[in-house]
Amino acid sequence: MNKALETLKTRGFFQQCTDLDGLSRLMDEGPVSFYVGFDPTGSSLHIGHMLPAFALRHLRDAGHRPVALIGGGTARIGDPSGKTEMRKMITYDQIDDNAKAIGAQLDRFIGFDGKNALLENNKNWLADLNYIDFLRDIGSHFSVNRMLTFEAYKKRMETGLTFVEFNYQLLQSYDFLQLNERHGVRLQIGGDDQWGNIVAGIELVRRKNGNEVFGLTFPLITTSDGKKMGKTEKGALFLDPAVTTPYDFFQYWRNVTDADVRRFMLLFTFLPVDEIDAVVQQDINAAKERLAYEVTTLIHGKDEADKALAGAKAAFGGGGNREAMPTVEIPAARFAEGIGVIDLFFEAGLAATKSDARRLVQQGGARVAENQINDVNAVINNNVLDADGELVLRAGKKKFVRVITG
Repeated sequence: MNKALETLKTRGFFQQCTDLDGLSRLMDEGPVSFYVGFDPTGSSLHIGHMLPAFALRHLRDAGHRPVALIGGGTARIGDPSGKTEMRKMITYDQIDDNAKAIGAQLDRFIGFDGKNALLENNKNWLADLNYIDFLRDIGSHFSVNRMLTFEAYKKRMETGLTFVEFNYQLLQSYDFLQLNERHGVRLQIGGDDQWGNIVAGIELVRRKNGNEVFGLTFPLITTSDGKKMGKTEKGALFLDPAVTTPYDFFQYWRNVTDADVRRFMLLFTFLPVDEIDAVVQQDINAAKERLAYEVTTLIHGKDEADKALAGAKAAFGGGGNREAMPTVEIPAARFAEGIGVIDLFFEAGLAATKSDARRLVQQGGARVAENQINDVNAVINNNVLDADGELVLRAGKKKFVRVITG
């Protein structure tokens, strides 16, 4: 098997391929242009979107030529794959803004130079399509019966599938045709929920110009306990630091379960496999810290990763830099007067509601300056502040905040 494909298989990026032997032979012959799509329905990618980007980097590093395709055209109708209901329509202007933001995130991770790595937007060929011509030239190559055999459509037929969404597969297939003709793209990669769309695109390219192209999918990643990967109490783990802070991003990886560490290191870092195995076998907590540091560095840069690591050490291990911890300011006068523990944890952002704060105290999860507080009526005074007028609050084992007074 081709070495780059072996890398993808070894690291967990392989679910199925339309013709593994044929693709392997093609990649052995020289660089192959390939693409992966990114959906601009939000202003930021989340970590689940980045799995294809990590696979893209592996293939690029092996000498192949990536095209990252922003779905500025297809986002206007929405992909029904993996969805139980129709996506909410967003404005064209919002899609364009999202496409710019996501393109910038991908550029920081991939580095588009216009030659060895390209950024495209399918709005360029979809936005001004003539519908009648499209139906004649493209729609005539699709069988409704065949389309309904694909899982994405079968699931939605039970809950309702709009005609708008039914067209999505034609548009994504047309993307493959356009990229094949414009950039010589021979391979599409993506999550396994895209299998039907990828196969349809391969068939369209073959019928329209006779070229042989390929598809490869990765498994959909969940945690070892079956939860959707990248989900937190606050929602998805976004790349935008204004939505998910680099510290919270770091802490997500630091707190993954033991069973997920090796798999996530293979998928979301570029560390050699033998080094990953050595780290995991020696000390699982050190491996978690290494995982968190590596992924945060890749997404947010070394400076932010260093700050997040220092903050974590200050909070949990002693030492480190307390200034790097998540910090809130509460006026000193509140402590001089006495602030209720429920209000304190709510205002510090460690509880979404005062009811949540009350439950936290009742369940023994609230700590003020390392002292467990069990009384929901407790009043916190300035005698808990250290010499710098600060204290650390903890909610459970993994959430904490540094409180400074002003």
